[in-house]
Amino acid sequence: MFQSPGQRQFEQTARAYSADLYRYAWWLCRDRFVAQDLVQETFARAWKAWGSLQDAGAVKSWLISILRNEHARLYERKRLDIAEGDPADFELPSAERPGAQLELEEFVGELPLTYREPLLLQVLGGYSCAEIAAMLGTSEGAVMTRLTRARHALRANLDALDRKRTSR
Repeated sequence: MFQSPGQRQFEQTARAYSADLYRYAWWLCRDRFVAQDLVQETFARAWKAWGSLQDAGAVKSWLISILRNEHARLYERKRLDIAEGDPADFELPSAERPGAQLELEEFVGELPLTYREPLLLQVLGGYSCAEIAAMLGTSEGAVMTRLTRARHALRANLDALDRKRTSR
């Protein structure tokens, strides 16, 4: 079967970024099946607009932006049921004590979306504040503020948990 160079390039891009997109989608919605649908729809929309991509070096951030928009469309159409996902698919830093990884995932999941999104883009995606600001359509200063507040909220939750453990 004959493939055009653009089709081959798109398939290579899809293979290269599908795991990253799925991981980010899962963190946004916490549902394995919804995350898979989001990634699928992201690639469908990306294929339709593939010819209009101007900067091939920014393809990952372009795909993340499409995924974010697809996630937002879910809430325009209907209200999603919150379901527990499979955290075993994701690797976080090793835990010093049993359950710490699960607690950290719960704390990240409890963050407001405005704090969780930039944190996940930085931690999972490896994006800079400027890149995150461009994806979220906000200023770099706002991203830095949100990242700081997200880290402070996580630290406060972890400190409260440690105090609770030591007081037992």
